[in-house]
Amino acid sequence: MTSINTNVAAMTALQTLQTTNKMMDETQNRISTGFRVSEAKDNAAYWSIATGMRSDNNAMSAVSDSLGIGAATVDAAYTGLSAAKDVLAEIKSKLTTATSDGVDRSKVQSEITALQEQLRTIADSSSFSGQNWLSTGVSTDLSKQIVSSLSRDANGKISIGSITVDITNIRLYSTNAAGTANTGILNKTIDLTKYTNTSGVAGTVEAGAGIDFAAANDLVSFSVKQGGSAARTVEITQATLTAAGLSDTVIRSNADLANVLTQALKDADIRGIEVSINAADNVVFSSTDTFTVSGATASGTSGLAVADLGLAATAVTTTTASAGATSVEAINITGATSTDIQNYIKVVDEALSQVTTAGASIGSVQNRVEMQTQFVSKLMDTIDKGVGILVDADMTEESTRLKALQTQQQLGVQALSIANSSSQAILQLFQN
Repeated sequence: MTSINTNVAAMTALQTLQTTNKMMDETQNRISTGFRVSEAKDNAAYWSIATGMRSDNNAMSAVSDSLGIGAATVDAAYTGLSAAKDVLAEIKSKLTTATSDGVDRSKVQSEITALQEQLRTIADSSSFSGQNWLSTGVSTDLSKQIVSSLSRDANGKISIGSITVDITNIRLYSTNAAGTANTGILNKTIDLTKYTNTSGVAGTVEAGAGIDFAAANDLVSFSVKQGGSAARTVEITQATLTAAGLSDTVIRSNADLANVLTQALKDADIRGIEVSINAADNVVFSSTDTFTVSGATASGTSGLAVADLGLAATAVTTTTASAGATSVEAINITGATSTDIQNYIKVVDEALSQVTTAGASIGSVQNRVEMQTQFVSKLMDTIDKGVGILVDADMTEESTRLKALQTQQQLGVQALSIANSSSQAILQLFQN
């Protein structure tokens, strides 16, 4: 039925054209913004997920910045430890030089003092952004946190992860409360293990009889083994007494005996073992190196007895005890004995070992921070990719669709034009 009141064809063409125009608007919006979901009305679920993930990624960017600051702080600490290790090696070298006879130890000490000051400078300078892990002063905050991650659980709750670094055994200097010991590697007292060998009782010396090496062939000998070195033979003769400063061949006191035994060890090129005679007249050998003393023997015309010199005929067990030493910061060799200096060398060597261990710990933290930084960077890229898959427009697809819609629009315009002109054809029926 043809009607002049209702043009069904025109109405259909108009609806089709309007639909095409609406689709063109959507396609053009996607092309101009680059998103197929740019607003919640486009796809509420995808828009919500994308908004949350973008927010998390912005927070992840802050995590990346925190890791950068943490990495710089760790690097500063490692640089300081590495420099301190080199200075400690230099101090050890100076102390080794000072053990030699004829060295002006006061001049060597002036060099050591300069190196000690350099260690303090290194520790105080090893900071980044106000954080110093090597010189902590009176601070008791020794657990440092580096923000390293951000995660969201199934319930949408966000949690922040961190890398914890305990700097208790890393710091070089600390200033503890009054009355308590400092605990920094370089300003704490480093205890050494002292090995002691109580040989025997020198009973006849202080009793007044004395011990007379009257004959030229008189000889008392024993051997000493230090650490893993071969045993060395120690001999006491008339020459030993003379070198020890005695006026004749008679040992008349415990002091004389201690000097003679010390000289005999020196003549055997045995260093680091001290000789003392305690209140009970026991001859005591002590050292911060492990050592053993063999049983002593005596020979010669005078018929000397090893027991008179406080020496045992059989080997005596060496015992251990804690021997308080000093800190690297407090080392002063002016007026020190060779034994003292050898103990200082052990103190520096122990500090060097602790600094090396601290450097290894910091190195592992550096490695972890670096790995976490790389992971966070890749994770941010992955999140960006995931969000893109959800909301980004496929520009190739959208451009193809736009071409098709443009064609449909043109056809729709033509169809509407034809539908509108069809009613005018009715006039031809009334003109005849």
